[in-house]
Amino acid sequence: MFFRKGELVDSLNRDLAHARNKRDALASGVNTLTAQIAELEVRLCAETERRQRDRAASEIVGIKKQVRDRSSAFSTATAGVRNATEAAETIVPEARELNELLDVIATEVAKAIDGLLSELDQRIEAVRAGNASPATRSAESPQIGDSVHRLREGLPRREPTKEASAGDRRSTAAA
Repeated sequence: MFFRKGELVDSLNRDLAHARNKRDALASGVNTLTAQIAELEVRLCAETERRQRDRAASEIVGIKKQVRDRSSAFSTATAGVRNATEAAETIVPEARELNELLDVIATEVAKAIDGLLSELDQRIEAVRAGNASPATRSAESPQIGDSVHRLREGLPRREPTKEASAGDRRSTAAA
């Protein structure tokens, strides 16, 4: 039962063809898996970026809520001080100046806060759309800085009294 040389060669050729077909199928599978892995990596990266944008937008929303809450507390406190100064006007007529100053400050602060809230809304939308990072500072929004600058200019400048200056020096030296 010896194989003839021809049959042995035919058998080896068939085994070789079968092995090559197997190799080609495996190579095709490797290429398919490589493409699928690349696609999954792209999707993972996109999802990670989306989550980072959502997280950043949520943080900005939280900051906006804090600004709005503190603004409301500031408005309430300012209104309380104005009510108190109105009552004091009957005793100290100069209290009217303080009351007017409080009105100016409250108006300017409200404008600045409205500008800030608007800018925060724009940042939220930009971050969600993937057009900006939350830390990007915008040169397009000078209204906030302008409001603060106007407010500073509008505040009266008083020269400190000798007692106040001495108190400031003592508190600075103690620190």
